[in-house]
Amino acid sequence: MAGAEAADHNNGDREAVDAVIAKLAQKFGNRLVTSRAVRAQHANTVTWIDNQPPDAVVFPQGTEDVQEVVRLCAAARVPVIAFGTGTSLEGQVNAPRGGVSLDFRDMNRVLAVHAEDLDCVVEPGITRKQLNEHLRDQGVFFPIDPGADASLGGMAATRASGTNAVRYGTMKDNVLALKAVLANGEVMTTGRRAKKSSAGYDLTRLLVGSEGTLGIITELTLRLSGIPEAISGGVCPFPSVEACCRATIMTIQSGIPVARIELLDVLQVRAVNSYSKLGLPETPMLFLEFHGTDASVAEQSERFGEIAKELGGGPFDWALRAEDRTRLWQARHDAALSCKTLRPGAHIVATDVCVPISRLAECVVETQRDIADSRLMAPIVGHVGDGNFHLTLLVDMDDADEVARAQALSQRLVDRSLAMDGTCTGEHGVGQGKMKYLKAEHGEPALAAMRALKRALDPLDILNPGKIVALS
Repeated sequence: MAGAEAADHNNGDREAVDAVIAKLAQKFGNRLVTSRAVRAQHANTVTWIDNQPPDAVVFPQGTEDVQEVVRLCAAARVPVIAFGTGTSLEGQVNAPRGGVSLDFRDMNRVLAVHAEDLDCVVEPGITRKQLNEHLRDQGVFFPIDPGADASLGGMAATRASGTNAVRYGTMKDNVLALKAVLANGEVMTTGRRAKKSSAGYDLTRLLVGSEGTLGIITELTLRLSGIPEAISGGVCPFPSVEACCRATIMTIQSGIPVARIELLDVLQVRAVNSYSKLGLPETPMLFLEFHGTDASVAEQSERFGEIAKELGGGPFDWALRAEDRTRLWQARHDAALSCKTLRPGAHIVATDVCVPISRLAECVVETQRDIADSRLMAPIVGHVGDGNFHLTLLVDMDDADEVARAQALSQRLVDRSLAMDGTCTGEHGVGQGKMKYLKAEHGEPALAAMRALKRALDPLDILNPGKIVALS
């Protein structure tokens, strides 16, 4: 169980592990840590997946450091797990076979900004907020916003997205090139700064979303966007979650280029009111934001208002000042944390699915019914502009029956999504938690291809083993 006292999980050769740690200590000195507390912090701490700590944590300061660690570990068949900020939700940073965690905290520099080309080059440890603070005075920003202040390397590794994805895409759309250390310690560059290329396999997209199982990212070239001339947004109440979803569907199908459109059900509104002191009416609600010129933003807002009125929604409550919009979106980003106010002491288990936009209302309504029938508390929040929504289950982990009901609900949620031609995860990733769903989603031939890629690039299975696909 997450948060429980960490235990050693290394099943390999203890002498080999100790020998590697001794060599790393000679090389890295106090940048290698083996204390139990630090190791536990570098394993899963945010969901109900067990905390499986590494044997040691190394803080590299450059690509050469990463190469050194990988080469030493490869020689002894010791696992290497990349670590950004630890906000992943499916056990991606766990070390089920022990090994060495590479914490990229110290590799957090902006290496280059080419504002005229709308791109930049960064190290993997920099977070999205740090990058945008650096870019603030240059008229550009990095738009992908998963909520947590995650590292850019971790966001690329898990193919993150977030509130802006409906307008700006996900990490797969905004990573132009990568530099990565392979399992043999060699450095591979996957592309250049050109906005498009037909030169060979798309290795950038192969590594984006691979969760550190094929290579360890040490540098990213990212696509940037111009800061909009005008931004407007606010909240719009609706009589039901279904009406929220139908308004979203009509907005997208009408071609309104909304930048953000986020669903909160009644429970989630109640939670953010309590946690963030917002005072919103406790009814299903959409948070929205529009980007563009003054004229285009006004037109987008007016068109959305007409759709909302047609479905019984409104009135649209504008957040006219930038600080008011910031407060609203901070409340949205704190949605998972806010759920603790609904049931103090309960354990938070977050999960997500994504379905085609035309099936969104059906999927969400069926899921609400399932939550009620399961006698569980699970607020719904979602990046509904692209069909992605989340459950935040509040579970008493000491109640075996409740845990079983929560696990069964999570299984049915995935089954429902797949039956609607959706996916088991829109943005949380696979890690350990959703490996069991990949065969149903992709089929055995696709899984065999994934295993073949893993064996080709990591024949010793040392790069974040036990995630996405199992080789044995």
